[in-house]
Amino acid sequence: MATHSTHSSTPGSSNPGNVAGDARANGIADSSHPVTDKLKDTLHSSVDKLAGSAGRAEENLRKSAHDSAENWEKRKGEAEQKWQSSSIRKYAIENPLTTAGIAFAAGMLLTSIFRSK
Repeated sequence: MATHSTHSSTPGSSNPGNVAGDARANGIADSSHPVTDKLKDTLHSSVDKLAGSAGRAEENLRKSAHDSAENWEKRKGEAEQKWQSSSIRKYAIENPLTTAGIAFAAGMLLTSIFRSK
C-alpha cells in the first residue's frame, strides 16, 4: 500500500510533495504564475549573458597583464644592458666623490626650483 504525502511547500523546492515543481520538471508548464516565470527566465538569461561577458573580460585582462609583464621584463633587461655598457656608469665608478657632489648639487637645485614660497 503506497501513501502519498501532500505537503505545502514553495514552488521549485526539492520537496517530494511539490506538485508544481514536479510539473515543471516533467516539461509541463505551470501557468499559475506566468509573469513571475517569464521574469525568472529573463533574469536567468541576463545573468548567463553577464557571466559569459565577465568570463571573456577576465580572460582578456589576464592575457593583457601577462603580455605587459613579459614586455616589462624585456624592457628591464634592455635597460640593464644599456646601463652596464653606459659611459655614465663607468664615470660614476671611476669618480665616486665627484658623482656624489653632482647628485647633491642637482638635488639642491631641484629643491630650490620646486620649493613653494
